[in-house]
Amino acid sequence: MVKGPAGALHVDDGGKGGLPVVFVHSSCGNTTHWAAQFVHLRRSRRAVALDLRGHGKSAPPADGDISVEDFARDIEAVVDALGLQRFVLVGHSMGGAVCAAYAGLHPDRVAGLFLLDPASDGRSIPAEQAAGFMQVLATDAWSAVIEEYWTPMLAPSRPEVRERVLSQMRATSQAGARAGLGALLTFDPVAALRRYPGPRLSVITAFNEEPGSYQRLVPELPFRKVEGTGHWVQLDAPDTVNALLDGFLASIR
Repeated sequence: MVKGPAGALHVDDGGKGGLPVVFVHSSCGNTTHWAAQFVHLRRSRRAVALDLRGHGKSAPPADGDISVEDFARDIEAVVDALGLQRFVLVGHSMGGAVCAAYAGLHPDRVAGLFLLDPASDGRSIPAEQAAGFMQVLATDAWSAVIEEYWTPMLAPSRPEVRERVLSQMRATSQAGARAGLGALLTFDPVAALRRYPGPRLSVITAFNEEPGSYQRLVPELPFRKVEGTGHWVQLDAPDTVNALLDGFLASIR
């Protein structure tokens, strides 16, 4: 556990050698989503993952709104505590937004930014719809609403992946789930991405081709599309993700 800006943060740290890689999960995710990447990378380099506040084994968030930049401070606390000066960031979905925010704030420390089906720009959602969504997430129906929203994105996944993702969502604190999804509604990914001049790659699925998708908002952002998977690509196609990550890491000096 590492002391974070809003409570204790759980960290999974292993491997040694090479340029370290820091992994950040999606909304209602946790460090276990990166198990296949740990096995693959830790044979030759250090790989670290953290549970953001309110997720996994980390402390729940305090009352009040939380921004994507607040979650980025969780990354800051972990890398500082572990003494990591320069590293590659890998973020899935909401974690992609959090990694983009950190990279924009600390471009000198990020050797590369690998985004895995990053969350779309939530500011494109009409204000009334966004407010209604947040109100429902404050009720007892919160997990059912998220499950309904995620069901299409899990449709191509194997049954065990669908059950894993949904059971971990239900195990996440309501405050953590609401904070994570709410943070995306106000985050400006374009400004963050354009503040980071280093190597970047966005790996997307068929669920990430909307007008608010990062590769459409920032045309200079390189991207690769993976076919036939759900949104949780690292669980559906771990070997594909590992190969893409290997290629990206090989390009960094």
